[in-house]
Amino acid sequence: MNIAEIRDDFAFLDDWEDKYRYVIELGKSLPEMPDAAKTEDNKVRGCVSQVWLQTSQSNGVLHFTGDSDAMIVRGLVAILLAIYQDRTPQQVLATDAREIFNELGLKDHLTPQRSNGFASMVGRIQSDAQDALPA
Repeated sequence: MNIAEIRDDFAFLDDWEDKYRYVIELGKSLPEMPDAAKTEDNKVRGCVSQVWLQTSQSNGVLHFTGDSDAMIVRGLVAILLAIYQDRTPQQVLATDAREIFNELGLKDHLTPQRSNGFASMVGRIQSDAQDALPA
């Protein structure tokens, strides 16, 4: 699933209960992250629930895997991966996920803790992209 499809689906859904269910479904569709990857190094700080993000690079693009122990947060991870998956570090750094998050209306409908957690996840992805830039 890519971010354009998610935007279209969000536009089609009228009420926030349906949108929450959709975010949870996105989380359920997220590929399982192996338990061996759920390490302290991959843990995202600043999230109330447990969140793990792993970044790898091949052929100049970044690949992310992620997971959370909370279903709605797992859905937010899925949205982030739809935004950033298989992009160059430069493309990742040039893309503002918070803007997309606001466009989807998520900022106004999630708790401040979840919004802060989302910002922490974005920060982690941006930091990994910065580290992956060619020297």
